Amino acid sequence: MKTGLYCHIPFCGSTCDFCAFYQEKPRRGDLDRYLAAMDLEFAQLPQDRVVDTVFWGGGTPGLLAAKDLERLGRSLLKRLPQPPEEWTIEMAPSTVKADKLAVLRDLGVTRISMGVQSFDPKLLESLGRLHNPKQVYTAWERVQAAGFPQTNLDLMFAIPNQSIEQWEADIREAARLEPTHLSTYCLTFEEDTALYVKLSQGKVSIDEAKELRFYERGWELLAELGYAQYEISNFAQPDAECRHNMNTWRMQEWIGCGPSAASQFAGERYQRPANLDEWCTAMELGQPPKTECVTLDHDLLLADSIIFGLRMNRGVDLKSINERFPTASNRAELEGQLKIFEREGLLRSQGSQYALTHRGRLVCDAIGSALLEV
Repeated sequence: MKTGLYCHIPFCGSTCDFCAFYQEKPRRGDLDRYLAAMDLEFAQLPQDRVVDTVFWGGGTPGLLAAKDLERLGRSLLKRLPQPPEEWTIEMAPSTVKADKLAVLRDLGVTRISMGVQSFDPKLLESLGRLHNPKQVYTAWERVQAAGFPQTNLDLMFAIPNQSIEQWEADIREAARLEPTHLSTYCLTFEEDTALYVKLSQGKVSIDEAKELRFYERGWELLAELGYAQYEISNFAQPDAECRHNMNTWRMQEWIGCGPSAASQFAGERYQRPANLDEWCTAMELGQPPKTECVTLDHDLLLADSIIFGLRMNRGVDLKSINERFPTASNRAELEGQLKIFEREGLLRSQGSQYALTHRGRLVCDAIGSALLEV
């Protein structure tokens, strides 16, 4: 049986104004302890599962030195029955160096995902990003020279004071670099972030109508530029979809390693504690910690399969999902809600296949929230 593996590398040189992910300042002692604890966690990976996709996220995984990236990668590979088919690492432009890329290629990493967010220096500054456009181009040249088969660039929209014209310019510039994949994210104001503080102080505001215009123009322009939308926020050239994320949206199993990493495995959904010292201590004692642990039943998995499946353009096949979760007791209620959305023009169906319409994609989060209440 195949499963995915997510590794959280929590170290960051600074905190971006929009970021709510768990992170720590990099200190040599903490780095060494983290790497040793990850080796202990990798040693507990089940040997009866084939890990076919790996995703290193953060934090800023690319902040690690080349020797640390190699140590972490070798530690993982010696615990896997076979190398993963897809292996992604997130990198900030300011952390992309030739020696790191060489190590990653040698390890078997297949996909580099770079957090660009914008090519506009003023917008980058407003997000608290450390890099500038020149660093993006330098990093991109290095990634291309290293020859990774898959590449992704992250872009962000609905940034305070961003115009539609600036959004179009960012999309065109990203497409000009010809990554195999593009991800576009609407800026969200998460609690405990600098931007949330500004929002609560009235220094920035949310314009939902403008957000919808950003969404629609992005979808339209990316299609013109040869990037097919396959999920609300993700666009790819042919055969370049992110398999790790797609498997997650399909409610397949994945294991999370590292502080704050989430797992969905062996009938449970849980997280590691978002505290480096607590997580390291537990791993050193041989007591892998679980927080926010939820036992998965067919009712929950059926609902989540529909909610996350609808985010993908091809939608969901209810017949197939029902066969996966035959004991779900909420099937009739969920299907009834889908019929309501179809009558409202938010969904379309063909046989047992349901997918969002254009209008439905614009209110995808609201649809998901409504289905959660069923």
